[in-house]
Amino acid sequence: MNRTSPLNGTSADGALAHLLRRISGREAVAGVIGLGYVGLPLALLISRKGFRTIGFDIDDAKVAALARGRSYIAHIPSRTIREAEHFKPTGDFSLLRTCDVIIICVPTPTTKTNLPDLRPVKSTALVISQHMRRGQLVVLESTTYPTTTRDVLRPILQRSGLESGRDYFLAFSPEREDPGRTDYTTETIPKVVGGVDDRSGRAACAFYAAVVRRIVPVASAEVAESTKMLENTFRAVNIALVNELKMIFDRLGINIWDVIAASATKPFGFMPFYPGPGWGGHCIPVDPFYLSYLARRHGCRAGFIELAGRINTAMPEYVVAKTAQALRSHGKALRGARILLLGLSYKKDVGDPRESPAFPIRELLEAAGAQVAYSDPYIPHMPQMRRFRTDDRRSVPVTPRTLAAHDAVVIVTNHTSFDYDMILRHARLIVDTRNVYPGAHPRVIKA
Repeated sequence: MNRTSPLNGTSADGALAHLLRRISGREAVAGVIGLGYVGLPLALLISRKGFRTIGFDIDDAKVAALARGRSYIAHIPSRTIREAEHFKPTGDFSLLRTCDVIIICVPTPTTKTNLPDLRPVKSTALVISQHMRRGQLVVLESTTYPTTTRDVLRPILQRSGLESGRDYFLAFSPEREDPGRTDYTTETIPKVVGGVDDRSGRAACAFYAAVVRRIVPVASAEVAESTKMLENTFRAVNIALVNELKMIFDRLGINIWDVIAASATKPFGFMPFYPGPGWGGHCIPVDPFYLSYLARRHGCRAGFIELAGRINTAMPEYVVAKTAQALRSHGKALRGARILLLGLSYKKDVGDPRESPAFPIRELLEAAGAQVAYSDPYIPHMPQMRRFRTDDRRSVPVTPRTLAAHDAVVIVTNHTSFDYDMILRHARLIVDTRNVYPGAHPRVIKA
């Protein structure tokens, strides 16, 4: 394999100095692998900052759409793609050799038994190793457990014959995207950066400092990896807590939303979290299992984390049980009932279906004999899902006629585009998992 480079023969410090000069002069070429909810916004930001940016993806449809100036992510306008003059999408991974900085933004899912699935990271690392040259910076942004960058990614990259910290630089910087959010962006969210060695940390910090407003250097890649684990495990545990309290308070006839609102008036020592039909998105339903896996490997038991996982994954069952109970109270059995799910995405006002509770809710309802349709303006047709059975059904419009044709409406995702007043007027029965209707109403059941 040809590893010739203008840097051959220079010292490690010389290679680092060369990269830093290219970064400071906006001469460095950046490659972003994975053009999804994390990679595409990052690639567009890097491009806006004046760096020539190559976006890599194995999905030919995504590459073709971007080449035509068309966005496939709802909160990224197509205009933004067309205006990105320094950005080039491609499926040609041989162009990695032209990049000074390579950033990995590929999925890190779990298996059916909730074990880490690092196959996308490993396969990406193997492709990079086939095109590496001296002087490059490689950064992993995909969320994963501590030690992945050093113990999983690095050995694969070093099949190239290059040594990290000497011939190339390796770091981890956790993505902190929150799709659809407008108060914080890829540019304004502080960027945690940790290298597998000092030179790698310096190189990664220099690059991100040229792109985002604030970087947070940490002592190692492991600290950076652990930061993301803590952030999302913190959220997962607190979501599980309020979900469990919701079920307890419901049995006691107490409105959990009223309790949270009152508790949130305390100016210290309390942070409000809100219950729902289950967790969703790529990070929160995944990261705690990554951490508990690592704990078991090292002889520890993450009992608190695993309990939170069990509570959150059981919430769709609770929603279905409440739906069945609500139907019975109105003289209707779940078997044979026509159910309309409002919202297929995991959070409101985005088209992101990853790990959405809508999918297990749908499967549980259909397993009980219900007929299920859905409406989601952000997901016009049901996408292919890794975990769940999907088909070719499409979103139905929410009209008085549609509502009258269904025995119950289950609000899974509270998109602001839904006309909730009209829904309340025309739906026979509403199962509200998001507190869309805070007051009492004879046809609204909290779940």
